[in-house]
Amino acid sequence: MATDLNKLDATGLAELIRTREVSSVEVVQAHLDRIKAVNPKINAVVTLVDGALDAARAADESLAAGAEVGPLHGVPFTVKDSFDTAGVLTQRGSPIFAGRIPDTDATSVARIKRAGGILLAKTNLPEFAYWIESDNLLTGRTNNPWDLNRSSGGSSGGESAAIAAGMSPLGIGSDLSISLRGPAADTGIAAIKPTRGRIPMTGAWPREPRRDWHVGPMARTIRDLALAYSLLAGSDGADGFATVPRDFDAGLGASPDRPVRLGWLVDSGLGPIDAEVAATVQEAANALQGAGIRVDAVSIPALERDNPLELFTRQHVMEMKPAMREATAGHEDQMFMYSKTMLATPDTSVQDYVVAEQGIERLRDGFAEYFQKYDALLLPVTTIPAHAHGLKQFTLNGQTVEAFHVMSTTVPFNLTGLPALSMRFGTTNDGMPIGVQLVANWHAESTILYLASLLESLSPVRDQHPAL
Repeated sequence: MATDLNKLDATGLAELIRTREVSSVEVVQAHLDRIKAVNPKINAVVTLVDGALDAARAADESLAAGAEVGPLHGVPFTVKDSFDTAGVLTQRGSPIFAGRIPDTDATSVARIKRAGGILLAKTNLPEFAYWIESDNLLTGRTNNPWDLNRSSGGSSGGESAAIAAGMSPLGIGSDLSISLRGPAADTGIAAIKPTRGRIPMTGAWPREPRRDWHVGPMARTIRDLALAYSLLAGSDGADGFATVPRDFDAGLGASPDRPVRLGWLVDSGLGPIDAEVAATVQEAANALQGAGIRVDAVSIPALERDNPLELFTRQHVMEMKPAMREATAGHEDQMFMYSKTMLATPDTSVQDYVVAEQGIERLRDGFAEYFQKYDALLLPVTTIPAHAHGLKQFTLNGQTVEAFHVMSTTVPFNLTGLPALSMRFGTTNDGMPIGVQLVANWHAESTILYLASLLESLSPVRDQHPAL
C-alpha cells in the first residue's frame, strides 16, 4: 500500500485518512521513504521538516478522539523555499540566506496547515526565484524526473519535480512570469496562477515587482488544485494587492447553464512554437469541442501589437533591480550567474518604462475585449517541452531565440493579472510531457477549473508517472 500512497492525490489521501483506512503516519512515512529513494537523483527537496511524523501522529490521535478535522487533515504538503516557514530553513536558493529560519509562516503556508496539512519539506528554486531553471550555488540543480538530463523548469521547479516524482501530493509555488505553469508543464503536473491578488504574497520572497508575482497551488489533479485554491484565496489584511474577501466561491465550478465559449491559438503574437506543442493544443481544442464546448480558432490583436515579453523585460528590470541590489550588497561574490546577468542588464530609461506601462494597459484592454465574446482561452503553456539543462538559445521553425522565449506564452497573464492554469494533455515523441494552458477573465478561476476538469477526463495521458 505504501507505494500506492505516493501515486494518490491529496484529496484521495485525505479521504483515506478521514475514514481511517490509512493513518497519517503511514502517508507521511510513505512520502519520506519516496524522498529518500528518489531525491538523490532529482534534488527537488532541499530541507526535510523534522517534526512531520510527530505532526502526523498528532493528526491520527485527534481523529481517533473524534475531533472536527479540516479537508487536508493529515496530508503532507511541500513548499517552495521562497516562502517563510516557521522554525524551518528558508534559504531562497542563495548562500546569502544560508541558515535563515523565519519565526512565522507565510500566509499561504499557514492556511494549508489550518486545513490540516502537514508541512513535509521545502523544495528547490533558482536563486531568488529569478530564472527559468531551478539551479543555484547553495542547493544545486534540480533534474526533471522524466529525464534527468532535462530541466524541471523555474522558478517552482523543485516543487514541480517533487510532486511529479511522488515525493509530495500537493505544493505551494509562486509565479512571476512562468514559474508555476512552466514547471508544471515540464514535469506533467498541474498548477494554477490565480488572478493577481487572489492569494496573498505575505511571507513570500521576493515581492518586487509584486504586481507581477502570484502565489498558487501545484498538484497532480485538477480537483486538488481546486481544493487548495479554495483554501488559499482571500485577503489577509497584510497584502495590499489581496483585497478579495475570503467568503467567496473558489471551488471547482459547476457546468454552466449555457454553452461555454472557448477560443484557442498557437500563434497570434506568441512567436515560434514547437510543432508537437502546437499539435497538442489543437488536440485539446478538438477534445473540448467534442464534449460540447463552443470552440473557435482565434487571434488577439493586442498580442500582435505589443510584444508581452519585451514589455515585461522593460518593466520588471526597472522595478526588480533596486531590491536585488539591496539584498545582495556586500555579497556579490556569493551570487549565482543568473542573478549577476540580471543585475548586468542595462537599466530601463524612464521613457521606455512609461512606454512599457502603456503597452501593458493596451494588453489589458485587449483581453477585456476578448472576454466579452469568449469565456476562456486555450494556448500553449511553454513554447517548447522540457529542455536540456543550461539552455541559452534554441531554434524553432528555423528561428533562433533566446532562452526566455520559452515564457512568451505565459508572461502576458502576469502582466495583465489574468488567471491561468497549466495541465498535461500530451507527450513528445521522446516521452516528455506536453502541457496546455487555460486562461479566463479576471476572478473567473472557476471557469478554467471547470474546463480543466473536463479536459482531464478526456486526457490521453491520465495517471502516468515517471519511471524512477
